Amino acid sequence: MTATGTFGLSSEARNLHWLLSNLVEEVPGVHSVAVVSSDGLLLLSSDPGLNTEAAAPVRREGPRGSSADLATIVSGIGSLTIGAAKLMDGGGVKQTMVAMEEGSVFVMAISDGSLLGVHATPDCDMSVVAYHMALFVGRAGHVLTPELRDELRKSMESAK
Repeated sequence: MTATGTFGLSSEARNLHWLLSNLVEEVPGVHSVAVVSSDGLLLLSSDPGLNTEAAAPVRREGPRGSSADLATIVSGIGSLTIGAAKLMDGGGVKQTMVAMEEGSVFVMAISDGSLLGVHATPDCDMSVVAYHMALFVGRAGHVLTPELRDELRKSMESAK
């Protein structure tokens, strides 16, 4: 991550960008990552076209769409699983995983109602991806305040 990429952001926002970059860079098989607010808006992305820094290495191929597409998918999966859990009296949804022939999508709840979504290769080690997602959620969940969500939302809008 470059200092110019997070210029003007609070230390909490810079820290979340750093955590997201580490998730993408250090976990084998991860294509892209998105953090989505409880109302479905993209807050943080590994898509270098949406962030002002290149969080994802160029060597990785992502889905056909952008992180905005991943955010839409994550929001939809989140809504669907929350509704299913209510119908089944299953309590809160902690994690959802969709395995496809050509990839996997993981969705994990963050304490404030936001969601962390990861698009990964079909041969990724699912337990390693889930573990690193849980680390991100544990580190990010307590700092993702309404003020920080607003700051992240504004920075994503200005990057478009």
